[in-house]
Amino acid sequence: MRHRRHPRSTHAVVAALVAASLLLAGCGGGDDEEAPSEAAPSEPTSSETSEPPEPTYWPLTGLERTTGAPKHPVIVTKVDNTSSSSPQVGLGSADLVVEELVEGGYTRLAAFYYSKVPANIGPVRSMRASDIGIVPEGATVVTSGAAPITIKRINGAGIPWITEGAAGVYRETSRSAPYNLFAHLADISKRLKAKDEPPAYLPWGTEADLPKGGKASTLTADFGAHSTSWAFQEGGYVNTDSYAAEGDQFPADSVLVLRVEIGDAGYRDPAGYPVPETKFEGKGSALLFHGGRVIRGTWTKDGLTGAIELATKDGDLTVPAGHVWVELVPAVNGTVTFAK
Repeated sequence: MRHRRHPRSTHAVVAALVAASLLLAGCGGGDDEEAPSEAAPSEPTSSETSEPPEPTYWPLTGLERTTGAPKHPVIVTKVDNTSSSSPQVGLGSADLVVEELVEGGYTRLAAFYYSKVPANIGPVRSMRASDIGIVPEGATVVTSGAAPITIKRINGAGIPWITEGAAGVYRETSRSAPYNLFAHLADISKRLKAKDEPPAYLPWGTEADLPKGGKASTLTADFGAHSTSWAFQEGGYVNTDSYAAEGDQFPADSVLVLRVEIGDAGYRDPAGYPVPETKFEGKGSALLFHGGRVIRGTWTKDGLTGAIELATKDGDLTVPAGHVWVELVPAVNGTVTFAK
């Protein structure tokens, strides 16, 4: 402790002080001031003790999200995918696209929007019962409607949908029916409210997580009357036979091909073709195209609303975060070819 000075009122006190000073001088090196005591460590502030916030990710791309979640749900729009749809509008803004078989060996697209919503999308076409296994829980579908048997099943699955007659769904006068139904998707999204944030649509990872795989710079998914071809160019995949408007093609970072069983939906379309139904549940073979390579694996899905799981013979398989086009190619009567 620090020494205190006392009044010098008597000789005894003086003598005692002199003696004490001599003793201190011999023991303490002649300095009559103590060095300051070491300061006690200060309590850490809240900013020093708090952990950095956990990163959040977009459920349809796996990319890190730096903003809050949108107030609207995932919006899935059914888009025509024949030459009559050209040019398709709005695909360039989609987070993810699923291509599914419809009657006659042709295909239809389910375009998913969440992180970004375009002003307009189309041509909008009808739903299929296959969509029960494709549309994520909590999503809203924009469609031109469906056959009565399909509407009954879609409603039974609890999937909300919007069609002609609702605000924001309109006919484009420069096109011919039935390829002239469009939707002001940005306006529609403002009127929709999300209940919960959706779960991840695919098992997301990074490119570093992938097995080596084999070279594959081109691929074609053939559904019968229609085929979709891709070429790996400048780090991504370009749909070389796309019907999308110029500059509005889907920016695919990966193409995921899942071989699926096809059943009969139980009715025929107006042209007399039996309507197929994709059975997107159970298991099947998978091909993941990324970075100019292909990884072989399998997919599993526990029921129509189950999560999509991917695996190779060595363990779980993840999809590098980014924009993915999913091809649901029939296991029978469908083919997938690729080349180096």
